[in-house]
Amino acid sequence: MTKPKLVSVVGPTASGKTSLSIEIALRFNGEVISADSRQVYTGLDIGSGKVTQEEMRGVPHHLLDVCDPQEIYTANDFKEDGTKVLTDILSRGKLPVIAGGTFFYTDMLLGRISSPLVPPNPALRETLEEKTEDELFTLLEEKDPRRAEEIDRHNKVRLVRALEIIKALGAVPEPHPEELYDVCTIGIDISREDLHRNIHVRLLERMDQGMVEEVASLHKEGVSWERLEALGLEYRYIAQYLQGTLTKEAMLETLESEIRKFAKRQMTWLKKDRSILWYTKDDPAIFETVSDFLTKEG
Repeated sequence: MTKPKLVSVVGPTASGKTSLSIEIALRFNGEVISADSRQVYTGLDIGSGKVTQEEMRGVPHHLLDVCDPQEIYTANDFKEDGTKVLTDILSRGKLPVIAGGTFFYTDMLLGRISSPLVPPNPALRETLEEKTEDELFTLLEEKDPRRAEEIDRHNKVRLVRALEIIKALGAVPEPHPEELYDVCTIGIDISREDLHRNIHVRLLERMDQGMVEEVASLHKEGVSWERLEALGLEYRYIAQYLQGTLTKEAMLETLESEIRKFAKRQMTWLKKDRSILWYTKDDPAIFETVSDFLTKEG
């Protein structure tokens, strides 16, 4: 049976996935599915780098603003919602283009990996919650070094969940190649120097756009400091700055350093996928590759 075709755009944060996915969608009658664990939340706009209406250039985007930030949206939620969106796009003869930095979400949607159906362990969670993030990360390194390489070591929720899964299964399951779709994955190849420059410039731009005010507004609307810190990166360190535990200078310096580390973890995840076709962002061969993929018999 022929599998439905779709395109996935991957690469580290600040490499240009959003603009490339839109250009591909414009050229090949596509619609974009956002695979980003923070852009699903309403109000997380500047800090998450959510695409604006102007930037969309008329291309429909899906799975943005689907959940209140005070609620928790899981990878299983994304797979369920994403599958409905994919089915709808394909039924209308359009090309689904997946883009976003939460590659675990993309792999879940494509059938490459399944989220372990491990139920919550309240007793274990209570014990783990008493530990610091550093203690949890050290424990994870001891029990599952592979998962420790990929995880955000400051995200307590994910650290606790990983240890919960390990307790039940012995390790966090690795991705397995059982894709449900015929996928052309375009990876954006960018030098470390250019990537670091992009991260620096983008951070300053977002500060000018009102990123601090966005976080302050979210808190005023009822999102707790604890929840903001759990949302990671920009929201974590700006929340600490607004609470007075970081100076503005320290917040910016720490944030830029952590975004670089995040990009490195993203590349660790992507390097496992040998099917990715790597191009520099402005290489016209990208569009030839996508055209060839769409016209060949699958």
